[in-house]
Amino acid sequence: MDYKEQVEQVVSTAQFGDLIEFSYPIGYAHWGVYDGDGYVIHFSVADETQVMSTFRNCLQAIFPVCGDLLLGETKIRRQLLSEVNVPKGARVAVSNDRHDLEPSPVEEIRKRRDALLDKEFTYKLFTHNCEHFATFVRSGKAMCNQIPGKPKNKECVESTQLFSYLVPSS
Repeated sequence: MDYKEQVEQVVSTAQFGDLIEFSYPIGYAHWGVYDGDGYVIHFSVADETQVMSTFRNCLQAIFPVCGDLLLGETKIRRQLLSEVNVPKGARVAVSNDRHDLEPSPVEEIRKRRDALLDKEFTYKLFTHNCEHFATFVRSGKAMCNQIPGKPKNKECVESTQLFSYLVPSS
């Protein structure tokens, strides 16, 4: 199944709050949260000047799967799933079973999503990345299971606290 067909399958089956995994051919993945109507909420490139855009495009030409990350600044965006920038050979799927987490009620997911949408963050591979964001929005706990040598299904308290600080308490 080609990438466009995978996107169509995800859009036709995903439910609000599902974890969306963009598996890259080099062995790691980008993560987001399904927001309904074909949209995903995810870490994206922060607003940038034309000079920075040109620099990022050069980095992506040299490092096609990680040029964005090398710049370090991200912004939480709502974007059509079909428009998320992925490298050739990427796969996309609903991946709710990759973490030992219970999803929060829809109202809590919406509250976290709304509080974090359009916020800018410094990307930190080990402690504050797209997977931490997606699992936090879905469950209230930031977790990343793809870092080599790190225990699986262990909450990253630093990232949970940083995100939680921005979410109004009930």
